[in-house]
Amino acid sequence: MASPACAGVSWRHERGIETVQPSKPSGGQPTWLVALVTMVAVQTATAFLSRIPPTLAPALTAERGWSDAVVGYLASLNTLGSILFLALGSPFLRRLGSIRALQVGLAVGILGLSLFLPPFWPAAALASLLIGVGYGPSSPAGNDILHRTAPASRRAMIFSIKQAGVPVGGIVAGLFLPPIVEAFGWRASLLAAAIFVLVVILAVQPIREGLDADRKYDEPLTMRALLSPANMSSSLAALLTSTSVFRLAAAGACLAVGQGIWFAYLITFAVSALKYDLSAAGVAFAIMQAMSVIGRILLGWVADKFVAPRRLLGLLGLASGLTSAAMAWVGSDWSYLQFCGLAAIAGVTVSSWNGVQLSEIAKASPSHLVRETSSGATLIIFIGYVISPAAFALLLGATGRFDIGFMICALFGALSFAITQRSWSGRA
Repeated sequence: MASPACAGVSWRHERGIETVQPSKPSGGQPTWLVALVTMVAVQTATAFLSRIPPTLAPALTAERGWSDAVVGYLASLNTLGSILFLALGSPFLRRLGSIRALQVGLAVGILGLSLFLPPFWPAAALASLLIGVGYGPSSPAGNDILHRTAPASRRAMIFSIKQAGVPVGGIVAGLFLPPIVEAFGWRASLLAAAIFVLVVILAVQPIREGLDADRKYDEPLTMRALLSPANMSSSLAALLTSTSVFRLAAAGACLAVGQGIWFAYLITFAVSALKYDLSAAGVAFAIMQAMSVIGRILLGWVADKFVAPRRLLGLLGLASGLTSAAMAWVGSDWSYLQFCGLAAIAGVTVSSWNGVQLSEIAKASPSHLVRETSSGATLIIFIGYVISPAAFALLLGATGRFDIGFMICALFGALSFAITQRSWSGRA
């Protein structure tokens, strides 16, 4: 049986795609530190955009008479947009380069923000979809850049620092958008968000040339090329070169169920079920995101120095499940301080696994297939992000209860543990 690396080479040659071997920084290519700072900035901006729909959901639903379940549908559409890019966007990454693809994604996100302005549900749905499309390049492009530049001995930490940009984006959304909404209205908050993202697009431009030196100018971007069977299957085909990577992706999809629901519904739960105002709910959300920043960096360090990354991911599955089970018991008898404390714990247990997992995916991938394998693995993970908020919305609409959905999150945390446990015993 051919090794995963050999299978990857064969897969590439069958489709006539030129391989891109990882290289060390040289010449005009920035150092890993410059690459990391760039990726943190871009990851923060893409995550900030994706947090805008759930952060502004209470204001939108109050003005337009939508139900609380709408936030779940918007969150699912957001992730569906990312999946569309992951399934079809590899030619854009090769033609534009990783940095330019990220810049274009942010610009698409700004366009999505403008579609929240018309008072129609289809426009809001398209807005969330476009923001998701804009988020799509963040994982494959970021993995490609850091895999090429990061020292192997620090890779889990570096990937985790990059992923810390996700909760930083949530902090910015949770702390700054609600006060703008209350002072000037939610439309003004969209303008402020667009300006912030535009600044990031411009800030990363000076180092684009060095990081995108491997882009392919002859890569076709026609609809025929994008919708060709070879392109549509390329990410999953790369993923299937390694059962280890596929198992990591499946465990991540289970962890994404809890993370997706916590991100989509924490603010709505706090406002609708616990009767906090939007600013208080935003602070709780920001606390969770702040702890996720600390948690991601801490877990990356632990994975590099003390605990095998896959063992750590399994333990995080158990911890995520227990935290979601605790959330199911939150009620009016809980103080605001207790609620914020649970949100802080969730910042580590529910939403800090991503960097360790992405580092393991990159390490287990054939070195010349990192972008494609990362796209395929992230696509599988994002299925959890798509299904869970929509299923939670349906359950909430049918029962009016949040606790059942959080108990289901707990079960998926346990399932993630079961999947990763096989790797502990050397059967990966």
